[in-house]
Amino acid sequence: MAFWDNLFPGRAASQFDSGSAASNTIDLTKRRPSVSLSKQGAATGNLRVNLSWRMRTSDLEGRSRQSGRLLRNPSQLFKPEVVQAHTQGMVNVDLDLGCLYELADGSKGVVQPLGGFFGDLNGAPYVKLSGDDRFGGSSGETIFVNLDHKDEIKRLLFFVYIYDQTPAFDRTHAKITLYPSNGPRIEIDLDERAPQARSCAVFTVENAKGELTV
Repeated sequence: MAFWDNLFPGRAASQFDSGSAASNTIDLTKRRPSVSLSKQGAATGNLRVNLSWRMRTSDLEGRSRQSGRLLRNPSQLFKPEVVQAHTQGMVNVDLDLGCLYELADGSKGVVQPLGGFFGDLNGAPYVKLSGDDRFGGSSGETIFVNLDHKDEIKRLLFFVYIYDQTPAFDRTHAKITLYPSNGPRIEIDLDERAPQARSCAVFTVENAKGELTV
């Protein structure tokens, strides 16, 4: 439990940003981080979780110099690269969406493109990855969760990581959008993390006494 609590220390809060009526959207932030799917009648059917992003400009010359430094000092590969000033060059963006799961029977695992762990929608873990985009398309990637089996799901942790070529989330306008079976969609902008991070834990779905909470 401590691992999950440390990732989301404010998740017990019940407030959320309601968004505009015209957009029919709930915006979740660290300040107001939680919403109940059960209370809005969205605890059944398929929950669609979509990751989308847009490319931003990059200093490509700086990237060439960085490649030379990596050859001389491979340990630099594991250090975040300082984001340089933007130029008109475009850098390919490839973010991956993943999900750590824990089921009610205690089994744990991951659904993610890396390693080909695509999951299963109609069997355990009832989480399925669809649409891994290796070309940085704006439609991004989608994970489906079969909430008709919610009683067999204890908790899910959705995360995003950089697959290649992008030094920081600052070079993307990344967003997670949840499309429940009922009620407004839920949006989370990936703008509240370390500036040079290469991965980001975004949100959990937890089943507490039959109530599903994001």
